[in-house]
Amino acid sequence: MPRPPARAVVASTLSAATLLTTASACSLAGPDRAVPAAPAAVSPAATATGPPTPAAAPTLTEAQARAALITEADLGEPWVPTRGVATWRDAMLKASAESAECRRLLDALYAEELFGPDARTRASVGLDDEYDEAQLRYQVVAHRPAEVDRTLEWLGSLPRTCGQFMARTTRGGLMTVEVGEAQMPEVGDARRGLHIVLSGVSEDEDEGEGESEGESEGEAAPTLTLHVAAIRVGDDAITVTNGGLGDVPGDATLAAVELGAQRLAEVRKRGRVEV
Repeated sequence: MPRPPARAVVASTLSAATLLTTASACSLAGPDRAVPAAPAAVSPAATATGPPTPAAAPTLTEAQARAALITEADLGEPWVPTRGVATWRDAMLKASAESAECRRLLDALYAEELFGPDARTRASVGLDDEYDEAQLRYQVVAHRPAEVDRTLEWLGSLPRTCGQFMARTTRGGLMTVEVGEAQMPEVGDARRGLHIVLSGVSEDEDEGEGESEGESEGEAAPTLTLHVAAIRVGDDAITVTNGGLGDVPGDATLAAVELGAQRLAEVRKRGRVEV
């Protein structure tokens, strides 16, 4: 069944930069998905790192943080407000690993706290893709810029320290986890992206016996794909996590990152003006 076309709701065109490609440079945006455009009111930063924006207000009000959120209208069909937490969160992200760094990654993904428990979530939104059953989580976070940059540096180290590892869920399931670096569009003052694949291992595979001859494809262990992005914009930050057991729309991640960073920068530029 063909996928319903996405509705474009913003007039200008997104940057042609490819978001969240794996090391093999495979784009996540599928050919049949129209990418919503981002407003051109704020020019994104051209460098990977930089100091906090001095002209911006140091702290957002709650109304300003909410104004910086993206919505289902920004992404177009088939995105809708979330109807609840995805079942794969407890089933696959609630897991542990031998390495402390890899365990920290799993804990951060499960708790949705990429910048750690000390960071304050000012506003957040969850969206569901009704067609592919992916779920996207977008957060506006307040934290010290130096701490944000340390977290971004840690995220950038994970493809080396946790490129491939084994994890076990709290339900006893074994998984292989692959963590790859992902390219990011030039938005915000500093940014990191990861492409993470968690693949369940069947008991037969775990024991080295392979798949039994009569086992059907429907019994295959699940595979969870996650697009993860973290961006600092002045003294604030945003995180985007887009994941699912099926097709995970990379164009939606791209739109959330570019539009979200530009919207947050615009809100900060307006400073204390009530929104």
